[in-house]
Amino acid sequence: MRVWIIPMIYVLGAFACSQVLPRFELAYLPQHLGISVSSAQACLSAAASGMMALTGVVFALAFIMVQFSAVAYSPRLVRWFVNNRALYHSIGVFSFTFVFAFFALVWVDRNGSGKIPGYSIQMVGVLLMVSMFLFVRLVQHVVSLQIGNVLHAVGNRGREVIEAGFRPLCAKHGAEPEPTCIETSRLRPVSQTVTYSGYPRAVTRLEIDGLVSEARMSGGIIAMACGVGDTLVDGSVIMRVHGATSGFSEENAVRAVHLGTERTFEQDPKYPIRILVDIAIRALSPAINDPTTAVQAIDQIEDLLRRLVRKDFDAAFIKDKQGDLRLIILLPAWDDYLALAFDEIRQFGATSIQVIRRLRSALSGLADASPTETRADVTRRYLKQLDLGIDHSQFDSEDRNKAKQEDRQGLGLSRRQEVGRAY
Repeated sequence: MRVWIIPMIYVLGAFACSQVLPRFELAYLPQHLGISVSSAQACLSAAASGMMALTGVVFALAFIMVQFSAVAYSPRLVRWFVNNRALYHSIGVFSFTFVFAFFALVWVDRNGSGKIPGYSIQMVGVLLMVSMFLFVRLVQHVVSLQIGNVLHAVGNRGREVIEAGFRPLCAKHGAEPEPTCIETSRLRPVSQTVTYSGYPRAVTRLEIDGLVSEARMSGGIIAMACGVGDTLVDGSVIMRVHGATSGFSEENAVRAVHLGTERTFEQDPKYPIRILVDIAIRALSPAINDPTTAVQAIDQIEDLLRRLVRKDFDAAFIKDKQGDLRLIILLPAWDDYLALAFDEIRQFGATSIQVIRRLRSALSGLADASPTETRADVTRRYLKQLDLGIDHSQFDSEDRNKAKQEDRQGLGLSRRQEVGRAY
């Protein structure tokens, strides 16, 4: 459901309640609150006008959240904050209180009867208390936009995606996973090519079961030409079907490829890494020059990569229940994850000893944590590339020696290689 519909539902609900509840209680539930008609009118008028002002304050807070996240962290975080359902439910409650109080005011001394809808006035009072509680929660949400909280929130989303989308690497005693790429040589000729037509859209999710089912019914094999996170433009190839012997429903297959205007966290562990890298390189820009924030971002990136390195993300060949190959999807390799996570930080932080030391610590830890020798070798090669950059930097000899030390704090706790071996 689109989030903007939430306040509209509250407004419609408030209008319906304001037409039913006062009418019902004035007809069947007379109640005497011990207040005059003028006092009741003043209470409802104050509640209605006050909620209008409070709603304006909430819109201002929402604007501050969006602007701050876009400028200080990453523009890709804007959608995350904007789509926060708690914000829209809060605006909905404020709107409900305003609309209900406004229309309930009409029923006070209606037609000169001198009657007051007591239950409606009490309901407005309860709504005001709920509104104050939600307002305090929104203020707390704005306060929580500190860099540490944001980094942890992005990291948590990435950890959820990794745990939900990948199975553990079933490698005994560090053995390499079984190679499945040899099956590409068995593919039959392409029988159908599916292309995209429309405005640029990002691939947000793939319905694996739907694609496998469509390939099985057609007797062919679907080879995806795009991966989750890719942007499709008009004429882009979405998939190629190999060896289909019966009718292949292009409509059903395309429906299984979900598109959106922006990338999402779902099925895309690269996206949280992308956001963390954006925050790090923005912190390393000359305008901000905050390498400590970059180090904090590397903390989250290393944790995500340590979880990824233990997962089987090489399984791009999916079979049906009968054991026949039906779907080939594009997945990044381990060196792709390393390049995404560290290339830009390494380049933008080339003049920061703090960042380089933290990168060395992260890469060394990843090499030690790699369950397969192949991934460990790739990580060590990247570490050598980092050292090569240090050797060609403008640092003097003393700074080069400092930069080649491992430090999880960046600057604060050196872990020299000889010390590590001693422990």
